[in-house]
Amino acid sequence: MAGQGQRLNVVPTVTMLGVMKARLIGATRGHALLKKKSDALTVQFRQILKKIVSAKESMGDIMKTSAFALTEAKYVAGDNVKHVVLENVRSATLKVRSRQENVAGVKLPRFEYFSDGETKNDLTGLARGGQQIQLCRAAYIKAIEVLVELASLQTSFLTLDEAIKTTNRRVNALENVVKPRLENTITYIKGELDELEREDFFRLKKIQGYKKREIERQMLAAKQFAEEQEAEKISLKKGISINAAHNLLAVEKDDDIIF
Repeated sequence: MAGQGQRLNVVPTVTMLGVMKARLIGATRGHALLKKKSDALTVQFRQILKKIVSAKESMGDIMKTSAFALTEAKYVAGDNVKHVVLENVRSATLKVRSRQENVAGVKLPRFEYFSDGETKNDLTGLARGGQQIQLCRAAYIKAIEVLVELASLQTSFLTLDEAIKTTNRRVNALENVVKPRLENTITYIKGELDELEREDFFRLKKIQGYKKREIERQMLAAKQFAEEQEAEKISLKKGISINAAHNLLAVEKDDDIIF
């Protein structure tokens, strides 16, 4: 688990909390998509690896067969058959073209061969060895097919390898760095907001207590004033002022008499 110190330096507000939650949701979705992409690329990677192993195993037999066919053609038609074939050929009839195949957002190159035009050396070896020359040609066409397929698989293999490494780095960064940092930031903002809420609650309680004491004091003062007014009315009805009664009851010192 990432440490609590790994968080973003943000202002703890409600707005920033919403922003961080939205970023966390986006990071979670991105992590899930990249994980699925990595799994799909890994499956394709393993399939290509199996095809490469199979193509390399068959390539040995095919190259051996084509080399043996060339030896037979030279033995039957003579060593000059190579010069005769080169003189009759003006341009290549077998060509290679490339295209791109999209696999989980990764463009993989694909090579395929095609025949362009007709063969110009059908009469080669007419005197002798014509059948062996045609067999040699067919064997080497098969070898070219396997080599083109192997080149396509090898190129796709390397491209997928780099794409998987890049995707896995992104998945690990989201899982171990970005998401824990956002989660720690959200926890920090929630803690700060809770602390501010507790401070506001304590402040409101203090204010309410002060208001309550002030109201009680005012009510007590009003009650005392009402009692005094009531006592004043009663004393006036009896003909004695409450203030005069207080003066009569007050102890006053008489002046000294000098004879």
